[in-house]
Amino acid sequence: MYEYLTVFLYYYNYLTIFYFLGINSSYLILNFLSFFAIRRYMIMSKVIKPDIIFKSNFYFPISLLIPAYNEGKMIVENVKSMLQLHYPEYEIIVINDGSKDNTAEALIAAYKMISVPREQSSFISTRAVRGIYVSTIYKHLILIDKVNGGKADALNAGINYSKHPLFCALDADSILENQSLLKISRPFIEYSDVVAVGGIIRVVNGCTTKSGEITNIDMPKSMLAKFQIIEYLRAFLFGRTGWSVLNSLLIISGAFGLFKKKEVAEAGGYKVGSLGEDFELVLRLYELYQPKKNIKVTFVPDPVCFTEVPETFEILSKQRRRWQKGLISSLLEHRGLLFNPRYGNVGLIAVPFFFIFELIGPIIESIGYIVFIISYFLGIVNYEIAVLFLICAFSIGVILSTSAIILEEISFQKYPDLKHLVILLFCSIIENFGYRQINSYYRFIATFEYLLGHKKSWGEMSRQGFQK
Repeated sequence: MYEYLTVFLYYYNYLTIFYFLGINSSYLILNFLSFFAIRRYMIMSKVIKPDIIFKSNFYFPISLLIPAYNEGKMIVENVKSMLQLHYPEYEIIVINDGSKDNTAEALIAAYKMISVPREQSSFISTRAVRGIYVSTIYKHLILIDKVNGGKADALNAGINYSKHPLFCALDADSILENQSLLKISRPFIEYSDVVAVGGIIRVVNGCTTKSGEITNIDMPKSMLAKFQIIEYLRAFLFGRTGWSVLNSLLIISGAFGLFKKKEVAEAGGYKVGSLGEDFELVLRLYELYQPKKNIKVTFVPDPVCFTEVPETFEILSKQRRRWQKGLISSLLEHRGLLFNPRYGNVGLIAVPFFFIFELIGPIIESIGYIVFIISYFLGIVNYEIAVLFLICAFSIGVILSTSAIILEEISFQKYPDLKHLVILLFCSIIENFGYRQINSYYRFIATFEYLLGHKKSWGEMSRQGFQK
């Protein structure tokens, strides 16, 4: 028995090393591609200013869709932010998805809304709509009050009653910079084959707001939220920018994504009951349209959406387990993309990467920690190799995080103070001792929960509210 155990431990350590080399090599390649893409974007931004859209007739009107479930604490402040956006023509549609709090009442009172009839522009099946309200102060502000059906169902109701060719899906706890729509809409003007564009998400915790605008960017007090600032910089500046360069971006964040309504409606809208409706929709768009007309899903690193992140491990656990379950369900449902040359880089590079490193990876990584420790004490791995491996793992983790911070500082400079830079660099070091392992553990648990049939759709997330 002991002999079989040692053989297993021996080969599993090799598997862990190959996994480590594979995932970090991929990240370094994405970093390399992203650096030059963002540099090129910054040069072009100096030549082509966002306001040029106002001087032309080439813009596309946009419908902002904000699904809200028990968001009474911050929905009025959020809508204030949306009302101040700098864009030629847009409408704001808040979808109250059967909230149990005062979400609808707060909006109706704050913006003096009245009940009106409104025709549908699309006919995606949804739960019953109880009423539609329009503000008497802001004619482009609409409230859809409907029976609870989940986030996907709420977004589909918004698509049905939207009037414009593009729609922007937003979270109810989000604040956009006032030129964000100008920047995120540019790829639709430049390329006719673009069907979806994502923008960067940044952490609002610690920032100060006034009348729906960010007036001061600062660090959150919570160390957990600080770690997520670095995590988001890595994920967006390097991860999504790199995949966009390879024409194989799979994720448009549900907190800030712009889509062509026609293609999404033809595809049936968001899938109700999906654990990751945003990820699943992008995969379905590729599956339906890529072989026919070679569509583009792209990412723009500058249009900023600020959103609240969890500050307790309990809420972080719920969020990360839900993300992992959504990823698993979407990948398995669209497994026909895997290694399929009909879908180009999406089928041959991106989907295999997500299957190996995002779906299976948490299992390999979590078990790898245990196997490595047991192997060390049994003498299967000697001291020198153990120390060398840990130093390499730590160093690459720090390099990936600090490179994202440095790229942020030389390009967008959202954290201009020296103290911000020092804090972020410090966090990029210590996040490797606990935070990353905890996230792997959450994803590992979520994978087993999914396999055991413990699945849960869009639920209630506790909010702290914006600092004023």
